[in-house]
Amino acid sequence: MSEAPVRLLSDGARFQLLAAADRSAFVLRSKADYYVADLRGEEASRFDADYRVVRQQHPSWQSDQALAQLWDHGGYMWFAAREAE
Repeated sequence: MSEAPVRLLSDGARFQLLAAADRSAFVLRSKADYYVADLRGEEASRFDADYRVVRQQHPSWQSDQALAQLWDHGGYMWFAAREAE
């Protein structure tokens, strides 16, 4: 995601979410597993919609709860690759 400026949207003990300023790209990191999902294009649009729904439906959830829901049950772990060391 080096082309667009990024900002931290959400950060927890297990997960971190970065986004392009225009929300056209997202980076979802599983800190515990050292995996990262780089979401662009159609995947980014879908993720943005899913993220907003989870946050709206569960406003009291902490960052890790919301991102774990998307990672595991939303299927975004399938877009992930091992982080470079």
